Amino acid sequence: MTKLITTLQGIVGASHVLTAPEDQTSYLRDWLGKYHGAALAVVRPGSTDEVASVMAACAEARVAVVPQGGHTSLSGGATPDTSGSAIVLSLSRMNRIRAVDAIGQTIVVDAGVVLAKVQDAAREAGLFFPLSLGSEGSCTVGGNLAANAGGVAVLRYGVMRELTLGIEVVLPDGRIWDGLRALRKDNTGYALRDLFISSEGTLGIITGAVLKLFPQPTARATAFVAVADAAAALKLLQRSRARCGDRLTAFEFLTATTLEMITRQIPDARLPFAGLPEAAVLIELSDIGEEAALMARLETTLTDAMTEGLVADAVVAQDGTQAKAFWRVRESVSEALVREGKALKHDISVPVAEIADFVAIMDAAVRAALPGIRPMVFGHLGDGNLHYNLMRPLDMSEAEFYECGPRITRLVHDEITRRRGSISAEHGIGQLRTAEMPLCKPPLELELMRQLKRTLDPHGLMNPGKLLPNV
Repeated sequence: MTKLITTLQGIVGASHVLTAPEDQTSYLRDWLGKYHGAALAVVRPGSTDEVASVMAACAEARVAVVPQGGHTSLSGGATPDTSGSAIVLSLSRMNRIRAVDAIGQTIVVDAGVVLAKVQDAAREAGLFFPLSLGSEGSCTVGGNLAANAGGVAVLRYGVMRELTLGIEVVLPDGRIWDGLRALRKDNTGYALRDLFISSEGTLGIITGAVLKLFPQPTARATAFVAVADAAAALKLLQRSRARCGDRLTAFEFLTATTLEMITRQIPDARLPFAGLPEAAVLIELSDIGEEAALMARLETTLTDAMTEGLVADAVVAQDGTQAKAFWRVRESVSEALVREGKALKHDISVPVAEIADFVAIMDAAVRAALPGIRPMVFGHLGDGNLHYNLMRPLDMSEAEFYECGPRITRLVHDEITRRRGSISAEHGIGQLRTAEMPLCKPPLELELMRQLKRTLDPHGLMNPGKLLPNV
């Protein structure tokens, strides 16, 4: 492969073709440290044309390519296998804001632009880009598109697919599809854009995107609300939607065990209640207008819900500092879980109306299957996405716990499939859930996906071993 390495160095520059093991290290392991791989080289192109030339060279040599953005995948989607035969193609140098259109409310960016930079550029233009993730300081637009990222504002603004008007893609053979159209309406055929969004780099490499911007909210109202359980939270969601409409931006749910873990593991994450509630919801409204009016609407909604018995206690943030403290609790979940120990993680979605029933049935099922197991349930209740994480029993070793892992996960995923839900709501399939795809996807759906893969990537060079089994 010396010839290919020389060709790649001629395309992107020798300093951007990393072959020494010490230079490759950070590109070969996933964010959680679960997956470790090897690569023939790490290549860092600086433009779409360079990506195209790299892809053409790899296609000619029949060398596989693993696209990589901010490398924050939670499913091993951007980590190569251990064969050392693939190229890791990092888009980290492609970090330009290409254009901002304040009238059309769009922004055109390179795929390697960090999400926080998009948010900043929108803010400087007096506008707002709503995608917000815990990893927004390091995740990139290309990765957000490849995994169809969600986050806490999906309830109002939708997932990444809904925030995107057009994309630019380099195909596996090196051809460039320029789909960077800033059109809200375009009824001229198949929505090719949607094939590549959520494809996890298995069909091509997204190199640029036209994203939607929105008016900057001038008012926010945030409340931490204690409820009895998920059923009460769902009723509160229904009331909040009826009273607040699309001002309802976030509706985050956390169980008592999750809240207790957070406050124990993260000292500066403090609950605003006198005691530990059975469950809690973090609600945020946003709007253009006076903040006092928005707060009054939220307070009225919560007061009425309390009268109806849906709410046990509620605290409305009186300023930005208190609102930030509320969000600190929610944003500390991942950190608290890491400190608590290894967990069986399930990023799932079910129809919103079925969430309470799912949680009740699933909690009982996993506890019966493994006494002492500790469900840590939290997530985006408003859009049906829960993170159903399970901590090991305190009297069981991690090794014993992981031996039980496949059996417990099968219980969870069987229940999800029975409800026509999804085993991956926002983290992607990657290499973590690939083997489970035939268990949760109808055969025809998998066959159609395989046909698309074979059509666009006939030699199977794009991100092998990810998303689709046996391709």
